[in-house]
Amino acid sequence: MSGGTIAVVGGSIAGCAAALAAARGGADRITVFERAQAGLRDRGVGIGLHEDRFAELRDAGYLTSEMPWAPLNRRVWSVRDGDARHGRPVGEQPFPFRAYNWGSLWGELRHRVPDRVDYRSGAVITGVEPDADGVTLRLGDGHRERFDLVIGADGYRSVVRAAMYPEATASYAGYIGWRGTSPEVADLPSDGLDAHNIVFPGGHCMAYRIPDGVGGHRLNWILYTTPTGAEELHFDPRTPTSLPPGRVTARLTSSLRELVADTFPPYWAAKLLGTPVEATFVQPIYDLDVPSYTVGRTALIGDAASIARPHLGAGSVKALQDATALQAAWEEGGDWQRILDAYDTARHPIGSAMVALARRMGAAQVVNTPDWSAMEQPEFDTWWQAQNNGSDRTSGFGGHRLTGR
Repeated sequence: MSGGTIAVVGGSIAGCAAALAAARGGADRITVFERAQAGLRDRGVGIGLHEDRFAELRDAGYLTSEMPWAPLNRRVWSVRDGDARHGRPVGEQPFPFRAYNWGSLWGELRHRVPDRVDYRSGAVITGVEPDADGVTLRLGDGHRERFDLVIGADGYRSVVRAAMYPEATASYAGYIGWRGTSPEVADLPSDGLDAHNIVFPGGHCMAYRIPDGVGGHRLNWILYTTPTGAEELHFDPRTPTSLPPGRVTARLTSSLRELVADTFPPYWAAKLLGTPVEATFVQPIYDLDVPSYTVGRTALIGDAASIARPHLGAGSVKALQDATALQAAWEEGGDWQRILDAYDTARHPIGSAMVALARRMGAAQVVNTPDWSAMEQPEFDTWWQAQNNGSDRTSGFGGHRLTGR
């Protein structure tokens, strides 16, 4: 099917990918509404892409080898061991990943969006009003615009999803991710070619090198733990959010720093505690699975469609794969209903499987951590395999194999 007017709500990685899919599918007019005025390129957090998933997305035309990245070969899990500078490894895994800077990857995708797409920054959507054969969007400035199809690519606080499923709310997992980026990468172990998981009772921290967007590198890290008191967060757990430095209480900041000082090997403690405060933020962890990725003339993509805890290392992969499936459904032809049904059939089961696997990983890696100090490689391998029980050979850490291309 070709033609039609398409709105994409959200202009980040998922939104740019959705706009590409719509353009390749033959839409007549595509409008992207991004609420941020500017600054998406400045988001410097890291993204990991499995080499196999990258190759599939490159072949599908959504990624290129020229996009700046840093190679990763192994993942090393280490526990504090007395004064040992880097701690003691309890397990090692092959880790054929590419590390990206979120802002740089978004910038590359943004450049790939055709010029004929109307990309509007600072455009806030306040209402989504579906009817029998289209959807009207209500904008923050009072204007209303009607489209044949609206794609929600507006992340975990999606207004499109809220219109489709008013009762669907993300569930707070009971723990947080404390994130940061540091310029201190000169002395990283293995010349920065490994990802490192520093483990402690009640959580772990993953750290790896990413491009900084200007030709160098930064250390990207995220520490998962349960806060000592819910009152420290000062947020409504029913409403997904993230907390920049100005909204993180002094008590929470102090408790997180004490945790690192008390449980991390000296080298990694210095890396985290030396990260500038303004380069850190707190991300409460959520998950959500919706009944379907489509309702009427509305569709969801990326985190707007399903929220999986970050332990899979596959959030951006899923958004890009959703776009390739939407493009494929478009190219197969038929009316709107047939296209949307084909998209939902291709992606909803995968999204549900990813949410379930990420929950199991969160339980094993944060909520019910093992006795790390008693672990060596055989015990680690058994523990890791238990988290992946129920996953087929096409899915697991790093995302689901892209099929049907």
